[in-house]
Amino acid sequence: MLQEFNPANKDLKVYIDGEMLHRDAAKISVFDSAVQGGDAVWEGIRVYNGRVFSLDQHLDRLFDSAHAMLFKGIPSREEVRTAIFKTLRANNMRDGVHIRLTLTRGIKITSGMDPRLNQAGCSLIVLAEYKPPVYPPSIKLATSSVRRNSPMSIDSKIHHNNLINNILAKIEANNAGAHAGLMLDKDGFVSEANGVNVFTIRRGTVYTPHADYCLPGITRATVLQICADNNIPAREKRLSLTEFYTADEVFTTGTMGELTRVDSIDDRKIINKHGTSVLDRLNGLFAELTRTQGVEF
Repeated sequence: MLQEFNPANKDLKVYIDGEMLHRDAAKISVFDSAVQGGDAVWEGIRVYNGRVFSLDQHLDRLFDSAHAMLFKGIPSREEVRTAIFKTLRANNMRDGVHIRLTLTRGIKITSGMDPRLNQAGCSLIVLAEYKPPVYPPSIKLATSSVRRNSPMSIDSKIHHNNLINNILAKIEANNAGAHAGLMLDKDGFVSEANGVNVFTIRRGTVYTPHADYCLPGITRATVLQICADNNIPAREKRLSLTEFYTADEVFTTGTMGELTRVDSIDDRKIINKHGTSVLDRLNGLFAELTRTQGVEF
C-alpha cells in the first residue's frame, strides 16, 4: 500500500465542531449527512515549515462546493481558518503535515435523503496528520474501465465526498499492480487519475486535459501558473491515451503526492526522446514555492 500507519499520529487531536478530541474519541453521529449519504465536501491541504500552503485557494473551493450543494448554516471563513490553526497548534505541527478538512451538511433529525431534515447547520472536521507525499519517486498507471464523472451526472467542480467513482478505479489499479487508475471521459479522452490530475510533456511543452471532467486541482493550477511565470509553454487540450503513451514525460499532481513522475502506463514505458527534463525543473520551482509561500500560523 502507498500509505501505512505512522506512529507519530497515534495521539492526534482532531477538531470536530469546536472540540479537540483524541483520535480514538473523534466520532460523528450516525445521523450525520456524511454517514447517511456521503453528503459532504472536503479539501486536502499541506503544511510546510509553519505555513499552510494555498490556504485561500482551498477555502475558496470548499465554500464554492458548499454553495453549489446548497448547504445551510455554513461556518464563516474565519471560523474555518481558526479551526485549522487551532488543530495544528494543539498537535504541535509545523511541517510534513497533511490536513483533511471536511464540511458536512450536518446532523439530520431522522434518517433520510431530504436536506430539509438537516436543521442544525453544518459540521466541520479538521484532521491533521504527519504525512509526507504518499507516492514513490515514480509510479505506474493503469487505464480504468470506470469513466470519470460527466457534469451531466456529478460535476467534478464540486469537491464532494461521494468518491465511489474514484474508489472503483483505484480498485482496478490495485488489481493491475499499478499505483493509480487513469480515468477517461465519455469520449475516451484522458481526464485524470483516480486521485490526482495528469500532465504530459512533449518537445518542451506541458499539456494537461481540460477541466471538463477532471477536478481542477489546486496543485494543477499551481503548475500552470509556474509555467506561465517561467516561460514554459503550457496548454490545456483534449489528450488521447496514445498521446500519453508516447509523451517524453508524464506526471501527476495533487496535494497528497505533489508532482510525481509516471514511469509507465498500461506497461508502456514513458521514454524521454528529447533530452532535457522539464519535470525536474517544475519540481524545483514547486519546491521553492513551498519553502517561501503560505499562510503562517
